Amino acid sequence: MLLKLISIAFLLMSISSITVESRCSGGCDLALASYYVWNGTNLTFISEVLDSTLSPSSTINFDKILIYNKQVPSKDSIDAFSRLNVPFPCNTCIGDEFLGHFFDFKVRRGDTYTKIATEYYSNLTTVELLQQFNTHPATNIPDNATISVPVNCSCGDATISKDYGLFITYPLRPEDNMSTVLTQTNLSSNFSGLVQRYNPGANFSAGTGLVYIPGRDANDSFPPFKSSTGGISGGVIAGISMAAIAVLLLLAVGLYVGFFRKTKVKESTLLSTDSQDLSAQGGKVFGSKAAESAGAVAASPGLTGVTVDKSVEFSYEELAQATDNFSMANKIGQGGFGAVYYANLRGEEAAIKKMDTQASKEFLAELKVLTHVHHLNLVRLIGYCVEESLFLVYEYIENGNLSQHLRGSSREPLPWSTRLQIALDSARGLEYIHEHTVPVYIHRDIKSANILIDKNFRAKVADFGLTKLTEVESALLHTRLVGTFGYMPPEYAQYGEVSPKVDVYAFGVVLYELISAKEAIVKANGSVAESMGLVALFEDALNDHDPKEELCKLVDSRLGDNYPLDSVFMVAQLAKVCTHENPQLRPSMRSIVVALSTLSSTTEDWNVGSLYENQDLVNLMSGR
Repeated sequence: MLLKLISIAFLLMSISSITVESRCSGGCDLALASYYVWNGTNLTFISEVLDSTLSPSSTINFDKILIYNKQVPSKDSIDAFSRLNVPFPCNTCIGDEFLGHFFDFKVRRGDTYTKIATEYYSNLTTVELLQQFNTHPATNIPDNATISVPVNCSCGDATISKDYGLFITYPLRPEDNMSTVLTQTNLSSNFSGLVQRYNPGANFSAGTGLVYIPGRDANDSFPPFKSSTGGISGGVIAGISMAAIAVLLLLAVGLYVGFFRKTKVKESTLLSTDSQDLSAQGGKVFGSKAAESAGAVAASPGLTGVTVDKSVEFSYEELAQATDNFSMANKIGQGGFGAVYYANLRGEEAAIKKMDTQASKEFLAELKVLTHVHHLNLVRLIGYCVEESLFLVYEYIENGNLSQHLRGSSREPLPWSTRLQIALDSARGLEYIHEHTVPVYIHRDIKSANILIDKNFRAKVADFGLTKLTEVESALLHTRLVGTFGYMPPEYAQYGEVSPKVDVYAFGVVLYELISAKEAIVKANGSVAESMGLVALFEDALNDHDPKEELCKLVDSRLGDNYPLDSVFMVAQLAKVCTHENPQLRPSMRSIVVALSTLSSTTEDWNVGSLYENQDLVNLMSGR
């Protein structure tokens, strides 16, 4: 019972926004970066790479750096292999994990992520972070491209000391230890205990990694901690405090007294008109006891605006029995937020996603979307459970996902006409959530693994755990970065901007997958270092002087010659428009549905010559 109460408490906290969604809080106007002056650099270059306010026509103000480096006599006298403290703002939440700042860097010919991280930014960032927040593959960063460079920072910690509110982000080098770090930052040995407390678990002799050291301001003083900041440094792993646990338990007790002692809602079956709506979409609705009616749930404290009128609440015992106690034999999938199990539930086949309580936000997102949105090409939610863990119960889609069909060695190759139908089905599902619901829903994790294939080889979009909803009039959002690398458009990966065009871009990548059966990131010889994005791979082919010839080299070899090249070329052109760097130039899902409908109807008999007579279609494919 206690576990159930805690699970529900987590859910209610998520719904009512009590849960802190990130490990960042506040931020501060100033942090310092300890820049190791490598041989051959100068203050001009350092100013350029670490000054986000500097435009190409700006005059560099060296004083911004010199006032924090009293040991430097002038801008022309910087010793190689020394360190400079460079100021920068510390007010961005990076990956919902820690405070930092994004610098913009203009790529030069021959630049690599390794060179940018270790040389230009003097190990203030890492290759992994650069790859995470930029869409360009490591082996093909375009000349003059602007990439985002994340640098972590700290604003202090009042629980350690309120005397320090300015911190230096210090990249450790092989020659470093606690003593050398203190010397380089002009601190006495008396600070060693304090510095270690700010960096719990850090090994100052590791030779790599970041630590955070109290720094002096322009007046050579330690500015005090400001209560409005409270930023958590990247080295600190946030935990649940005892106070938070106490609040959680109080909430659980309150739930028990105020909710579970109420008179139980009478047993009823879901044989209403609403249930029939679900049945009409290709599966039975289970007649069962609902733990609460829609009205009761919506009226419960903390559940304002959430309805589950088309979902059944199952007990943990029933789900465990239906999955043979969640045995490995019944496990059919694993996602970012939980495992999926096959179940025989009340005489019907179902798929049960088991999610950890920490995934309450994703659980709630799916529950919100799939209880409000119903379409033939969206996976159908049957019910849920909040005992022991968080569970979502879906209709069982017996034929796996698109990724398995494209790349699974045990699967027969999908014919081209089937691939087009799958693309059209998926597009219709996305069109529905983009243009026929209020508010608009943005999936944010469209990929071949999230497109399920039923026994008739028709597609359904699944996994709505990252879905963002927004009012139509404010469809452009700034949000934390989630999703899958290789499917993220530039404006989302770099700036966190979310609009329906995020899904359009990812759908374009799926179209490229349908053509080639390749993954979104193509690894040459299995090496990550030699990987290339599928978007860049196709763009090279489509920009060639003979694009059709190059395209043939990318078509799934398992198709042999059994495909209409003109149709494949049209889909590739559509994918190219969908993955345009400028989101404003990407088509809407409605336009994509129209294009794929035309392609699908003309490809059935391979009479693709008529495609070129459809001027609207030709204009769309060419980006006009």
